[in-house]
Amino acid sequence: MTIIDVDQHLYESRTLWADHIDPAWRDDALAIVDDDLGHAWVTWQGRRLQAADVQIPGDTAAIGELNRRRRAGEPASYVYDEALPADYRDPTARVGRLDAMGVDEAILFPNFGLLWERPLSGSLGALTANMGAWNRWCATVVAQGAGRLHPVAHLTLRDPDWLLGQLGTLGAAGVRLAMIAPAAVDGRPLSHPDHDRLWSAFVEHGVTPVFHVADQPRVLDDAFYPDDDSFVPVIESVFLWAPPAIALTDLIVNGTLERHPDLHLGIVELSSIWVPMFLLMLDGGWDFTSTLNGGPPAPLSLRPSEYVARQVRVSSFSYEQPGRLAGKAGDLFMGCSDYPHSEGTASPLPDYERVGCLPEQAPGLFGDNARFLLG
Repeated sequence: MTIIDVDQHLYESRTLWADHIDPAWRDDALAIVDDDLGHAWVTWQGRRLQAADVQIPGDTAAIGELNRRRRAGEPASYVYDEALPADYRDPTARVGRLDAMGVDEAILFPNFGLLWERPLSGSLGALTANMGAWNRWCATVVAQGAGRLHPVAHLTLRDPDWLLGQLGTLGAAGVRLAMIAPAAVDGRPLSHPDHDRLWSAFVEHGVTPVFHVADQPRVLDDAFYPDDDSFVPVIESVFLWAPPAIALTDLIVNGTLERHPDLHLGIVELSSIWVPMFLLMLDGGWDFTSTLNGGPPAPLSLRPSEYVARQVRVSSFSYEQPGRLAGKAGDLFMGCSDYPHSEGTASPLPDYERVGCLPEQAPGLFGDNARFLLG
């Protein structure tokens, strides 16, 4: 069988955005710039957005030490460009890494692209221009990957005309997945009727929207987040699952998945242990409120949980014991490594084997459910 890792990341080069951005927006291109102490930063218009670290799978403590050194005003402990392995940034080298991992294909999300969507949200033009720069590079990754690398585009629903143009270009280039925010779109829910033509376009061009952990518009009030330099706020980590659960509920109970039965959705690196409870609450909440309110919010031909089974797939880390989750929620889950992030692993297959998940016994987990999203 073909084994597909649904969550890996490619590092952007220092000048990727400037190299691929619409020339009219070059002054707004993101960049990776070193400070006087040698620490690398993702910057926009000279403003530091987030640290640009070279992570090592399984070594989150090293990232914590780098953050401590920055706060203390101490020099960087390594030279960024010298520490960055070739397979972190080069698609051809990543194919070689897949061979070493025993993986046939990989879905590749941006790396630093997870850090800047919310900070740039005040300038829609700069936001879409930098997303478009990454998306142009995705087409080159498809070509270099020889069918084994599946880069994930970066999109927003805030500019419908721009989105429709991007989907046409991405579909033609063979890019089959696109990261979008599981959040309201300028005050409108994802299920808003104005978005129906956008969901239809995703299907038409063969691009599957995916929710992934990122600094995107928040579903909780900003008052819950500390006003400090925390790389990841505690509340965001504890409630990692809340944004996709809310977005998915909205799309189901308000009829979007009913109206678009061929629209598939991926949920990646947002945990999976919540899914069985969510499915119970989804059906139970639908039944109770439909009775209490004298009718449902939208006519559905299926039970709410059945739309998840029909159209949604969720990545599941080995420590979440996806085999056990599948027994409660069905064959919805996908294997992932999060390589090369510090919370990830460079040995996904042995990790899953240790919890009783073997490729020959779980074809959905190791490949079929990923192919479902890839079309």
